[in-house]
Amino acid sequence: MSLEFNLAALEERARRIRVKIIKMTAIAESGHPSTALSAVEIITYLYFQLMSVDPQNPKWEDRDRFVLSKGHGAPVIYAALAERGFFPEDVLWTLRDVGSPLQGHPDMLKTPGVDMTTGSLGQGFSCAVGIALGGKLRQKDFRVYAMLGDGELQSGQIWEAAMFAAHYQLENLVAIVDDNKQQTDGLTKGIMNVHPIADKFSAFGWETVSIDGHDFSQIHEAFQNPTRAPGKPYVIVAATIKGKGVRAIETGAKWHGRPPTRKEAEAFVNEIETGRVP
Repeated sequence: MSLEFNLAALEERARRIRVKIIKMTAIAESGHPSTALSAVEIITYLYFQLMSVDPQNPKWEDRDRFVLSKGHGAPVIYAALAERGFFPEDVLWTLRDVGSPLQGHPDMLKTPGVDMTTGSLGQGFSCAVGIALGGKLRQKDFRVYAMLGDGELQSGQIWEAAMFAAHYQLENLVAIVDDNKQQTDGLTKGIMNVHPIADKFSAFGWETVSIDGHDFSQIHEAFQNPTRAPGKPYVIVAATIKGKGVRAIETGAKWHGRPPTRKEAEAFVNEIETGRVP
């Protein structure tokens, strides 16, 4: 996709995606809203500015691929796919229902636009590395984008995959770390500190950049980086706020797997749309 950078349009898309995340998790009475909200700007940029995809042909062979390795953040990818036209918005309100194409974690066999089934932390990144290797071996031009949670970096498999990607010079692979600094049980630094993230990836042979993951201008600059070193995979370490956009959800780890009630959702949607905290 080659589009002129339009900040206002991206901000409006992000707002709409945040509203969808709140509504769908409230209706489902299940899900992980906070980890979905922290990733909104990155996902918005990928699907509405950067990636070459075709909603009418989700399995287009030459499309760019996206792997949500932190699969519990599924509401953000579902909201973006609906907004992009992969399926009708009404499908969002079936989140986690029996028989719904939108399960608690992404399923490539059920959801149009999902490129890899994920959920078991660490494994999605390995799959993304494999997809990138396949593309390189077949001399394809597509790129593979993979989003990881910072808590997910505690999985040893992540670093095996990182070593593999650097060794095989997968320059068609871009990883994004959603560094929101929280996980299920609290602050990541108190459970098993993963910082400094960029230094670790650099030591494994990756090119790195660190940005504010909610600033579209920084996101744009990072993804459009014209000076990327050839032969190296690339990681964007995005500092984010878990629950970004809803003050109450930004306050702590208790929201990791807690959906809003219908009453809370009404107030949160109003906050997102007006910018006024209830």
